[in-house]
Amino acid sequence: MRFSAVIDRFEGELAVLEIKDAGQCYHVDWPVKLLPPGAGPGSWLWITLDRDSLGEEASRQRVKDLLERLKKRNQ
Repeated sequence: MRFSAVIDRFEGELAVLEIKDAGQCYHVDWPVKLLPPGAGPGSWLWITLDRDSLGEEASRQRVKDLLERLKKRNQ
Protein backbone atom coordinates (compact mmCIF):
# COMPACT_ATOMS: atom_id res chain seq x y z
CA MET A 1 0.00 0.00 0.00
CA ARG A 2 1.43 3.36 -1.02
CA PHE A 3 -0.02 6.79 -0.35
CA SER A 4 1.06 10.40 -0.10
CA ALA A 5 1.05 12.67 2.92
CA VAL A 6 1.86 16.32 3.48
CA ILE A 7 3.62 17.65 6.55
CA ASP A 8 1.03 19.99 8.04
CA ARG A 9 3.11 21.32 10.95
CA PHE A 10 5.65 20.53 13.62
CA GLU A 11 4.66 20.17 17.26
CA GLY A 12 7.87 19.83 19.24
CA GLU A 13 9.56 16.59 18.24
CA LEU A 14 6.56 15.46 16.19
CA ALA A 15 5.46 16.27 12.66
CA VAL A 16 1.73 16.19 12.00
CA LEU A 17 1.19 14.43 8.68
CA GLU A 18 -2.06 14.93 6.80
CA ILE A 19 -3.22 11.99 4.73
CA LYS A 20 -6.26 12.15 2.47
CA ASP A 21 -7.96 9.03 1.19
CA ALA A 22 -11.38 8.65 -0.44
CA GLY A 23 -12.66 11.95 0.90
CA GLN A 24 -11.41 11.30 4.45
CA CYS A 25 -8.61 13.29 6.07
CA TYR A 26 -6.38 11.71 8.70
CA HIS A 27 -3.74 13.32 10.90
CA VAL A 28 -0.81 11.21 12.05
CA ASP A 29 1.92 12.17 14.51
CA TRP A 30 5.35 11.21 13.18
CA PRO A 31 8.76 11.68 14.84
CA VAL A 32 10.63 14.55 13.18
CA LYS A 33 13.88 12.57 13.40
CA LEU A 34 12.38 9.93 11.07
CA LEU A 35 11.61 12.42 8.28
CA PRO A 36 13.82 12.65 5.20
CA PRO A 37 16.50 15.37 5.34
CA GLY A 38 15.17 18.80 4.38
CA ALA A 39 11.49 17.89 4.89
CA GLY A 40 9.38 20.56 6.55
CA PRO A 41 5.86 21.95 6.67
CA GLY A 42 4.37 21.75 3.20
CA SER A 43 6.65 18.89 2.08
CA TRP A 44 4.91 15.98 0.37
CA LEU A 45 6.00 12.45 1.24
CA TRP A 46 5.39 8.99 -0.14
CA ILE A 47 4.60 6.42 2.55
CA THR A 48 4.71 2.71 1.80
CA LEU A 49 3.31 0.07 4.15
CA ASP A 50 4.05 -3.61 3.66
CA ARG A 51 3.49 -6.57 5.94
CA ASP A 52 6.63 -8.18 7.32
CA SER A 53 5.77 -11.89 7.07
CA LEU A 54 9.19 -12.97 8.36
CA GLY A 55 8.86 -10.65 11.36
CA GLU A 56 5.38 -11.99 12.09
CA GLU A 57 6.61 -15.58 11.96
CA ALA A 58 9.55 -14.76 14.25
CA SER A 59 7.15 -13.16 16.76
CA ARG A 60 4.87 -16.20 16.69
CA GLN A 61 7.85 -18.50 17.24
CA ARG A 62 9.10 -16.41 20.20
CA VAL A 63 5.65 -16.61 21.84
CA LYS A 64 5.44 -20.36 21.17
CA ASP A 65 8.90 -20.90 22.68
CA LEU A 66 8.03 -18.78 25.72
CA LEU A 67 4.81 -20.72 26.31
CA GLU A 68 6.71 -24.02 26.09
CA ARG A 69 9.29 -22.80 28.64
CA LEU A 70 6.51 -21.67 30.99
CA LYS A 71 4.72 -25.01 30.67
CA LYS A 72 7.92 -26.91 31.47
CA ARG A 73 8.66 -24.64 34.42
CA ASN A 74 5.22 -25.27 35.93
CA GLN A 75 5.41 -29.07 35.67
